[in-house]
Amino acid sequence: MEWKLAAAKNRLSELVNRALTEGPQFIRRRNDSVVVISEREYLRWTGAQPTLKSRLLNGPSLEGLDLARDASQIREIDL
Repeated sequence: MEWKLAAAKNRLSELVNRALTEGPQFIRRRNDSVVVISEREYLRWTGAQPTLKSRLLNGPSLEGLDLARDASQIREIDL
């Protein structure tokens, strides 16, 4: 849907609700235009990926994972 700037300012909650449920909302001011989209759409369009930090903090639990170093002797090789 296309909105005039004044209408978008007066009905911002409706504009945001429509962006979340119906898709992109266009706001026009004279010869300029902007688009309001949901965060989900933005991430889909930009291909934004979670950071390593967020993957580590929100990833699977590492509890019970054995991270102990192998104590066996290093094998000898002839060079």
